[in-house]
Amino acid sequence: MRIPGGAARAPRAGARAPLSVVIGAGGTGGHIYPGLALADALRRAVPGAVVSFVGTERGLETRLIPDAGYRLHTVDMIPFDPSLGARRFLLPAALVKSGAQCRAILREQGAQVAVGMGGYPSAPVIVGARMAGLPSLIHESNAVPGRANRFAARLTPNIAVAFDRSRKHLPGGEHAYTTGMPIAAPLAALDRGALRAEARREFGVPQGARLLLFNGGSLGAARLTEAAVGLAERWRHRDDVQLLIKTGPAALDETRRRLTEAGVEATARAVPYLDRMDLAYAAADLVVCRAGSATVAELAATGVPAVLVPYPHAPGDHQTHNARVLSDAGAGLLLPDGETTAARLAELVGPLLADPARLAAMSGAADPGPHARAADLLAARVIELTHLTPHLEYA
Repeated sequence: MRIPGGAARAPRAGARAPLSVVIGAGGTGGHIYPGLALADALRRAVPGAVVSFVGTERGLETRLIPDAGYRLHTVDMIPFDPSLGARRFLLPAALVKSGAQCRAILREQGAQVAVGMGGYPSAPVIVGARMAGLPSLIHESNAVPGRANRFAARLTPNIAVAFDRSRKHLPGGEHAYTTGMPIAAPLAALDRGALRAEARREFGVPQGARLLLFNGGSLGAARLTEAAVGLAERWRHRDDVQLLIKTGPAALDETRRRLTEAGVEATARAVPYLDRMDLAYAAADLVVCRAGSATVAELAATGVPAVLVPYPHAPGDHQTHNARVLSDAGAGLLLPDGETTAARLAELVGPLLADPARLAAMSGAADPGPHARAADLLAARVIELTHLTPHLEYA
């Protein structure tokens, strides 16, 4: 069990932290970033709180969590994924083993509460809390829950959801409370108008030009990147539009090579990550993106108009359900993955970028709901659960 990260060990008996919480979050940014937002909210609410994370060796958590200054414990867990073939029969044994590892982590950290943010790395934390007799809570971020949380919901009565429509899919979901989706503080407090001039300077957007942002999620999206490159080629002679393409690290070099060969570097720029999403959203006039729950919550909270392209192979087609939260309200347009080509985007996006009134109407239709304060709401609920923690001596 490897433990990267810089945070100190939890205090032992007699020097117990005012609050100690272990959060299970890993795999993709859609689970990790909300977990980090919760961790930050816990530290704001209880200075001196000890917050650490559980994940695996395979996901983005190995970089994102230590980089954010939190301790990461890794356990041996495999995905809740039928595509594993015969390996899926190892899932019960892996869950018992990783649950026991989490029980040891909870003990070492002097944990008072365990939180699962969804995704397969979070399920062992809830199992470990059940073994240790500790209170636990799960947060479901998608409109349609994933397998891990559908399982974990059977082990705890404490369920929070980002979207009301996910309740009916969870055991005990009728008792869930809606906190919204925890998002980073800079996004929760974003004033796009106030930050816009600085943001556009940061990305080198010429005065009067429109910025079209392509965001394929934490790992990028090949379909969106391909369409973006094709669109840049079509619009090579336009000086009124700029494209910013977040490719993910794997596709960066190839995308930059193609943009150079096409001679469209003045129109389109490719980046592996966007560490300042507040600047990206403030600078953008329109976003073309996947429909992960974190992205949908960020768009709802910040009011950025969007064309949403759900990932078609998401479990339960949950990204389509996520996208409808915005499209049903008129704040976004839903474009099927199979139709996302440069030609189709030119037909759809071109008129949008030329119609400031419609973009403003889409922005105004976004309902921020509880997302901007979701991290604080969820943190308050986690802190409430500490009174259920039995008096345990952590030797």
